[in-house]
This record gives sequence, structure tokens and C-alpha cells, in this order.
Amino acid sequence: MQEVVEFLTANPVQYLATVGADGKAKCRPFMFLMEHEGKLWFGTNNQKTVFAEMQENPYVEVCASTPDFRWIRLGGKAVFEDNRAVKEACMNIPMLKDQYQTADNPIFEVFYLTDGEATIADMTGNAPTVVKL
Repeated sequence: MQEVVEFLTANPVQYLATVGADGKAKCRPFMFLMEHEGKLWFGTNNQKTVFAEMQENPYVEVCASTPDFRWIRLGGKAVFEDNRAVKEACMNIPMLKDQYQTADNPIFEVFYLTDGEATIADMTGNAPTVVKL
């Protein structure tokens, strides 16, 4: 799990893909927040389309890459949880603090991925690293 956290932290722009209400793939930039108690946490606003899409179909994929063409792909089920410790820790991230002001903001949602895996690979042909989520 540490390798996954390090990769996501070092490459802060990730792309999250969902299934849209129209049944078509939707992809947008996202940001990994943290690892907490063995879970990979992300956040969003419950007024956004992406939140509605994940409520309808919680299976998502996240992808990021490095300038030298290493990449990570995480697939799993988004589980929303009103986790106070995670929301409080998110207030130490300036962008989130600016956007939501407090952990109590009713539109601020956090979720983790479960029932999936993370794959780290590159263009060398070496076997990828796979981590169960």
C-alpha cells in the first residue's frame, strides 16, 4: 500500500472515471487526499454530477502517470463515509480548506475505494505491481 500512496502523492493530478447517467464513460481530474487506516481516501462535493454518478454506480477507476511513463490505475467501489477524522485532516489541505472552510460543510463528502486493486506499471515490460484494495 505504501508504494500506491507514494505514487499518488508524487503525482497529484489523477483522473477519475465513472459511468455517467447517459451510460457513457466520464473522466475528470481528481486528487488523492490521504491514506487513513489502510484506506485510500478521496473527496468531492455532493452537489456535483460526479457524486450523483457514484451514487448510481459506485464502481470507478482512477489513473495517473509520471513524466517518464510509469502509471497507476486503481479500480474499485467508492464507499462514502462521514468520517470525521478524515474530514478534519482534509482541512490541512489548503485547496480543500479554501473550498469547504470546515469539516462540517454539508456539501463536503469523502470516500474510499474497496473491492478492487491498484496496478503500477511502466513501458519496460516488467511485471506490474498489484495491490488489493
